[in-house]
Amino acid sequence: MEYYMGNKRKKKLQTQVGKYLKGPLYFIGFWIMINVITYAIDVRAGAVMSLATFVYIILMLSIAIKYNSNVTKRLIDFGSAYSLVQRQMLKEMDVPYGLIDENGKILWTNNQFDTLFEKSVLNKNIMNIFEGIKPEYLVFDDEKPNHVKLSYKDKLFAVTLTKFELKNDFEDSALNLLEENSGQLISIYLRDETLISKLEKETKEERLVTANIYIDNYDEVVQSVENTRRTLLVALIDRKINVYFSQYDGIVRKLENDKYFVVFKTKYISKMQTNKFAILDEVKTVNIGNSLPVTISIGIGMGGNSLVQNYDLSTTAIDMALGRGGDQAVLKDGSKVYYYGGKTKSVEKNTKVKSRVKATAFRDLIETKDNLYIMGHHIGDNDSFGAAIGLYRVGKTIGKKTHIVLGDVSGSVVPLVDEFKNSDLYDEDMFITGPEAVSEMTKNDALIIVDCNRASYTEYPELVRRAQCIIVFDHHRQTTDCIDNAQLSYVELSSSSTCEMVVEIIQYINETVKLTKLDAEALYGGIMVDTNNFINRTGVRTFEAAAYLKKNGADIARVRRMFRDELSDYKAKALAIQNTEIFMDEYALSVCNPQGVSSPTIVGAQAANELLNVKNVKASFVCTPYNDQVYISARSIDKVNVQVIMEQFGGGGHMNLAGAQVRNKTTGEVIVMLKKIIEKMIEEGEF
Repeated sequence: MEYYMGNKRKKKLQTQVGKYLKGPLYFIGFWIMINVITYAIDVRAGAVMSLATFVYIILMLSIAIKYNSNVTKRLIDFGSAYSLVQRQMLKEMDVPYGLIDENGKILWTNNQFDTLFEKSVLNKNIMNIFEGIKPEYLVFDDEKPNHVKLSYKDKLFAVTLTKFELKNDFEDSALNLLEENSGQLISIYLRDETLISKLEKETKEERLVTANIYIDNYDEVVQSVENTRRTLLVALIDRKINVYFSQYDGIVRKLENDKYFVVFKTKYISKMQTNKFAILDEVKTVNIGNSLPVTISIGIGMGGNSLVQNYDLSTTAIDMALGRGGDQAVLKDGSKVYYYGGKTKSVEKNTKVKSRVKATAFRDLIETKDNLYIMGHHIGDNDSFGAAIGLYRVGKTIGKKTHIVLGDVSGSVVPLVDEFKNSDLYDEDMFITGPEAVSEMTKNDALIIVDCNRASYTEYPELVRRAQCIIVFDHHRQTTDCIDNAQLSYVELSSSSTCEMVVEIIQYINETVKLTKLDAEALYGGIMVDTNNFINRTGVRTFEAAAYLKKNGADIARVRRMFRDELSDYKAKALAIQNTEIFMDEYALSVCNPQGVSSPTIVGAQAANELLNVKNVKASFVCTPYNDQVYISARSIDKVNVQVIMEQFGGGGHMNLAGAQVRNKTTGEVIVMLKKIIEKMIEEGEF
């Protein structure tokens, strides 16, 4: 093959070089024609021209005879040698290189390519050898090469595939292996990146990660033990934290009594994730007579370009962990967020110092503003409406023009809204729509958001984007997309309701704030509904708030009558309970039919509450199709964290009370999704 192709190449080169050297001889004919024309014009000039032509002919013939064979031989020898050198260089190149056709058939390989395999791979298909090479990589839309990374025999290769067309001057070379080829070949070049990948991995694993650790209930735990044991309690907590991170080569520094700063390497993160940050449970075992278990929150930052950026990420992460109720670890890897733990209920705070501080800050802030706009979540319930009414009274007392942004509300709130609209004690423009608020709001106005900390869940999200000053009052766990640009944020997870928080704010903000009877009843109604008639999530401060409202004229019997169910609602709730499916003996799943129901979402929530009264039921989920969405009401008892489940649907709430709104799904599909999530979390040991 090589002998035949070598002779063929030499013959072609000889022909091409011969033509090149005979070119001047062909020019003689043109020269003679010019000479004839010159004779026709002028005989003397023609004679001179003839003499010059004769000399030129003699000279060209001499050169052709003397040098033609010699130059031709040298050029042919050089071309042949160059082609052989080129082929030899490719053959002995230190990287695997080969040629394949457009179907993936291997046509030629160099020595390095052959060493990858125990036997010859010629005429085999490249896609059968390297699974990472797919048919689409052999198709080229333009002149750019295709790139793919693949593994073979514990090595990582970066593969470059390049298409080229066979030209006439290339067809006779030693690399033209298939004369019958369609004219397209693909070169394949493998670059071994095993070492580079290993070094990159090691470099990434050696990067430092920062973590902030807070003891959630330090004051409460310390106060629950005798004075003589407090030092021992703190020492045991310190030891637990130090021992845990020392096994990961971590450096722990105590900043304050309840705060720690930790630095360790990225490579240990996967181990911590595998054991789900076991330190969260280990610190709870510290018990020397303390009536409350110790809980901690961990905020970890990684994925930044520097240690400073990682520290900023860990600060954000610890804020999120605390905002979600503590007793959990939040890992913030760049823009990604991962949650671990969160199995403990938020402990009620006995002190009202935080309420007093927030009340003072709130008053100082709104005193500098021109107008106040108060807004709750979409389809407002009694808690968001009552909280808005309480803050409306604060704004009016301070002398600010105050509006409540109101849209659709649940059926139980409608009678209360009508009473406010019909009362002469309130401004006619007390309630305005979202578009009206957007058109009226100026730079020096404040937007107060109640019972919600996510912009997308508010009554009118555009108002959140427009507002220059945002204030948030909420009692739900914060999520990844919570409002993070608020000038003042008061999120208290231990509160039973936002109305309870607002009542405390009212008591500390100004002694001149006087609630009307209707104000007090709206606030009381919010507390009553959110606590399911003071059954769920109630504490000492809940009853203190209720007592304050009673003192300000709230008619308890009237509020209870106001929130009684319609017969159709009661039947719908009973039907939802009747059709309940008990999944895995402990989880109640049902669907609430919205037909003929004034407030389907409220009825669904009530059904979820009732299902917790069934023996052995740890959690209940009721799905309500309404307004082209499926509303999920989730409730739980004990250690089942329904908020974590609802977050996977884009929702949120509390550990024992949460919800979500799902679009483009049927109730049946949502039920199936719930079952899969519950099964997965049980397998992972979350419950």
